[in-house]
This record gives sequence, structure tokens and C-alpha cells, in this order.
Amino acid sequence: MVSLSLIGAFIPTAFFVSITPGMCMTLALTLGMTIGLRRTLWMMAGELVGVGIVVVASALGVATVMLQYPAVFAVFKYVGGAYLAWLGIQMWRSRGRMALSAEVDGVKTAKATALMAQGFVTAIANPKGWAFMISLLPPFISLEHAIAPQLSVLVAIILVTELICMTLYATGGRSLRRFLEKSGNVRVLNRVAGTLMIGVGIWLASS
Repeated sequence: MVSLSLIGAFIPTAFFVSITPGMCMTLALTLGMTIGLRRTLWMMAGELVGVGIVVVASALGVATVMLQYPAVFAVFKYVGGAYLAWLGIQMWRSRGRMALSAEVDGVKTAKATALMAQGFVTAIANPKGWAFMISLLPPFISLEHAIAPQLSVLVAIILVTELICMTLYATGGRSLRRFLEKSGNVRVLNRVAGTLMIGVGIWLASS
């Protein structure tokens, strides 16, 4: 059994949380600008796996223990943040697999595994995300009903809203790319995307 009233209240809450600009949404916007919506889906897949793990672990109380040991996040945070920042620098300099070329229509294809890893690390290495889930989930879980069905529904809602919101951000990035490409200023596009990527990396490392 699942409390329909709690689920009904959780849906708009989850959507509001997801649509709010954050690291994952900024990453989706950036990749939408540089590699397009279809390729960005690989990053989204990795991000959704990471978010699913965070949600389930938070609900089971594992996150509470992990937050008491910040070192658990150190490797993910700093290595992941440095990698994203490095990608941003390469894009800013119009180099690398994710930078657009003024001579060639398109972009050097980034590997699907690398894109998935970016999404996964960004989702799972943010302590604030863990803390937020710990505070978000309890009000929407009823002790009068079985926990497993409720958790399954909540996870599904969060993943669907995350996917919808990331798609919106990536689509917005693709539209911005088309606008800048029409003006012929591909370098500006690379620098805008590169700056955003560097920002995500710093954001992740300093969170």
C-alpha cells in the first residue's frame, strides 16, 4: 500500500527540486550546447544511476553514516571536480572531444562511458545532495504502510523528474548552440560551455 496523498504532494516537490539549477542541470545544459541532446543522454543515464543510489541509500540510513565521514567523498569530489574542470579548460581553448570545431560541422564524439561517468560522479559525489535527500524523504514516507513500495514509487518519481528536467536543460543548451552557430561565433560557444563546465567542477570540489 502507498499513501496517495503523500505521493501527490511529493510529485510537485520533486519537480521543483529537480528543475532548480544545480550541478547536474548545469552539466546537462553544457553538454547540450556542445555535443547535443542525443549524446547527452549517456550522461543522464549515469546521473540517474547515481541519483538512484543516493535516494535509496538515504532512505536506508546509509547516507547518515557516510556524512559523518567526509573522507568518503574526498576522492570522488576532488578527482571528479578536477576532471570536469580540465574538460572545461579544453572546451574553453576549443580543444578536446567536446569542443566544437569551426571547420567541421559537429563535434568529436566523446565516449559513452566517459559521459556516463561524468553524470554518475556528479550525482554521487555531492554531500549536499545526500544531506538534501535525507531531509526530503522522511516527510513523504508513511510508517503505516510498507516501506519498500513507497520507496520504489518515490525513486521512480525522482528519476522521471530528473530526466525531464535534464532534458529541458540540454534542449535549452542545444537551442543556444544553434543561436551562436548562426552568428558564426563558435569560439564564444566553446568558451561559454567551457566556463560552465569549469564552474561545475569547482562547484563539485568545493561542495
